[in-house]
Amino acid sequence: MEKLNIVTAGLPVASQNKGYEKGLKIIKEMNLDGLEIEFVHGVKMNEQTQNFVKNYMKENNLVVTCHAPFYINLNSKEEEKIDSSIERILETARVGKNIGAYSITFHAAFYMGQNPEDVYNTVYNSMEKIVSVLEKEDNKVWIRPETTGKATQWGTFEEIVKLSKEFKTVLPCIDFSHIHARYNGLYNTYDDFSKIIEYIGNELGNEVLNNFHAHLAGIDYGLKGEKKHLILEESDMNYKDLLKVFKEFNIKGVLVCESPNIETDTKILKDYYMSL
Repeated sequence: MEKLNIVTAGLPVASQNKGYEKGLKIIKEMNLDGLEIEFVHGVKMNEQTQNFVKNYMKENNLVVTCHAPFYINLNSKEEEKIDSSIERILETARVGKNIGAYSITFHAAFYMGQNPEDVYNTVYNSMEKIVSVLEKEDNKVWIRPETTGKATQWGTFEEIVKLSKEFKTVLPCIDFSHIHARYNGLYNTYDDFSKIIEYIGNELGNEVLNNFHAHLAGIDYGLKGEKKHLILEESDMNYKDLLKVFKEFNIKGVLVCESPNIETDTKILKDYYMSL
């Protein structure tokens, strides 16, 4: 990546669910850098739409990423649920390849009351299957497990960095709001953000800082971690210092804004970043 691209999580609110043509036009008019397609309830996008998105993004120099469905648990106690979780990730990666996506991301697993090390091994086994299938299909899209917002979910930044070391096509998706919520208000200063990025760079090399994928939003949280996303200004998320750290480390890649007022906060982030 040549720069940090700041993109919306899903189509803009102003597009009123009237499809990609209207939504992408708004993104372009607002001078935003693209979007993450949210396959929340399933990977549903017909071939015609895939072709339109691919061509539009290419012609307008916009970036696209994909978020796999939420019904994923690679540590389920039921084997068929693990199999269907793997399939949902594969489906997302296949559509991702077709539309020219930079990377795909997903929430990988729940601990289910088990030892974190055992859960890591279970997730690793599933990731091995996913990477193997995509290799055979010559699909080179980045596969990115996301840092999670609750202590019941597998996915600390250390766990995801460790997993990323094991596979060439796996890198982290660092959700700074989730990290902040998971630890009930910690990880919210310039130094905190710097330490996370230094850790990732030291463990995975500079390539990861030139091919970053991050999420950011306002966040509501409590003792059990994440409750819901908020508008940036309605939360304590210290986005300004995070963007300063991104500038300081010359982070390149994609920053996805997941605030409920989608394009408004994405524009705030981009304008502030460009002012630094």
